[in-house]
Amino acid sequence: MTFSVVGRDPRTGDLGVAVASKFLAVGALVPFVRGGVGAVATQSYVNPNFGPDGLNLLAQGLDPQAIATRFREGDTEIEQRQFGLVGANGQSATFTGTDCHRWAGGWAGPNVAIQGNVLAGPEVVQAMRAAWEAGSERPLPHRLLATLRAGEDAGGDRRGRQSAALVCAGPGRGYGGLTDDWVNLRADDHPDPCGELARLLDLHDLLFGRPQQTRPLTGDELKWLRGLLIRQDYATSLPAGPWDPDTEAAAWALYGTENLEERWAAGGEIDPVALAYLQERYPEPF
Repeated sequence: MTFSVVGRDPRTGDLGVAVASKFLAVGALVPFVRGGVGAVATQSYVNPNFGPDGLNLLAQGLDPQAIATRFREGDTEIEQRQFGLVGANGQSATFTGTDCHRWAGGWAGPNVAIQGNVLAGPEVVQAMRAAWEAGSERPLPHRLLATLRAGEDAGGDRRGRQSAALVCAGPGRGYGGLTDDWVNLRADDHPDPCGELARLLDLHDLLFGRPQQTRPLTGDELKWLRGLLIRQDYATSLPAGPWDPDTEAAAWALYGTENLEERWAAGGEIDPVALAYLQERYPEPF
């Protein structure tokens, strides 16, 4: 009893799922994503095996329609299931069984599959489709979340709201660039789960986003930073003048403590987003 969007960004190859439901911790059962392979949403009296099985079959080269056929042939309870798949090449499929609680249905197109059941009506899927198509310039996590929120605004799950989740993967998007796993956010039991996801995604962008640009610190900014580093016990003293190794070591420790290491820039450069955060957090003069 859920609505979801499975999507791919054709510009970057990023893949993801956004889902919401009047159901506890929907993110534990519905979304499955693997970078470079595909994404699956499995819902409505959920068969959780469809997630890993679907990803494995995509990895073996089966297209989403063939996987949908295999699921339908191999599950005796298929008519109460619902699922959506998108492959790494943008092929997609959505399926709604005839025994899903009404209103139930979906739509699939290049790079996207949208589906839901126990919905206020078909206008939920229609609104989600319009939001997806209007969001092509957005980064995938924001595009998926905007699509989900459009469905909620159109009536969403007619039983109400409880949980939501957003999971995305992309080439080298993970922490430190070491994995493809990118965004994995959940609101498991919340009066406004999609709104909570939006708040969490903003925090994720701050803490795990990488600098879009950097610039040298000004003299006043460097003086402020050194004062902050001494006051917060990252250094006992630091020299005046140009950027130096002691300042770099202390600043790196500050970034790590503040969970800003993904926004680190060495050599006296600064990410403006990180600087704005630190100046707001530590506004007093030094």
